[in-house]
Amino acid sequence: MAVGDEQAMKIGVMGSQSFFLEIREGMDRKDSLLKSDHNDAAQHEVINHNNNNPVFQTAPHRTMKITALLLLPSTALSLATRPLKVTVFGGTGYVGSAVCERLVKRGHEVTAISRRGVNPKPDSKELSQVNWVQGDATDIKVVEDSIKDADAAVHAIGLLFDVDSGLSNLNKIVSGSGSIPGSTSTYDAITRTTAFNVIDTIEKKQSRNLNVQLNKLIKSDSTTTKFPLCFVSAAEAGWPEVPFGETVDGLAPQWLNRYLVAKRAVESRLRESAEKGLIREVIFRPSLIWDWTKFDVLPVIPVFNFASAIGVPFVDKTVRVETLADAIVAGLEGDDIQGVQRVGEMERICERVR
Repeated sequence: MAVGDEQAMKIGVMGSQSFFLEIREGMDRKDSLLKSDHNDAAQHEVINHNNNNPVFQTAPHRTMKITALLLLPSTALSLATRPLKVTVFGGTGYVGSAVCERLVKRGHEVTAISRRGVNPKPDSKELSQVNWVQGDATDIKVVEDSIKDADAAVHAIGLLFDVDSGLSNLNKIVSGSGSIPGSTSTYDAITRTTAFNVIDTIEKKQSRNLNVQLNKLIKSDSTTTKFPLCFVSAAEAGWPEVPFGETVDGLAPQWLNRYLVAKRAVESRLRESAEKGLIREVIFRPSLIWDWTKFDVLPVIPVFNFASAIGVPFVDKTVRVETLADAIVAGLEGDDIQGVQRVGEMERICERVR
């Protein structure tokens, strides 16, 4: 058996069924990556990978082609090679609707879950292709039904002022979608409970996935079997990680502290799940999110951007909603994207889908 054949067999045993499906589907599209003479059945080539170490030599053309594809970096065989079934929680919101729109443009199948369950922009060609479902994500049954057939999920549920803040009426102005919180809409319920329901449901789904369990048995760190989950957190959730951040955190008003407690609880829970090898968590920490229709925040955007530019450690540059939405789509598609994404990372990875 040629060395290339042996290498392909070893990887084939460890790979998942879905991984090989992606390879078969992508084989013809990736012909240009390996240019070789089809008339020469056994060319003497050396394929290098990772620090230019030889992987195999003198392998038949077809085996060489398969093996080279298997050894490509994960980004080359990412989830972007096939359409995803994506569930977006909070799909009618300011961020969620922008994410839905871009997912459809990328060819993905989108189901949006929200309390309203209606298309916020009926004239949008992209949003008219979304499956709009009315549901409350604090209800675990609603979440289970929504995740059952999904390949990936986005949690974009949130509110700036909950019912206990005394400022809830301001949400109609600052939410971007005109959402008014219900009588039970606390930070704990809207952020923590809904996100925990999503995480718990994905973990149960993954525990029944044989490919995931096989990877755990062989202690593989492959991201191809981890369920992609993007969570919209907040830049302020990272205050304890930056100079003077804990001081600012302690001076924050009570409503903001409770807002951040909920966000940080979800981030912590996501990391726990990721350590189990079940979820590929992508945590977005945007500062002020805006576009030119957000007149409520336009006046303070220069203040935030100036503070960030001069190096104030606990103030991040503002982010456009289009940038955040594109970054979330890239986070779902890119197997190599994981963990916390601040504005710099968002601006970088969003270019992948533009």
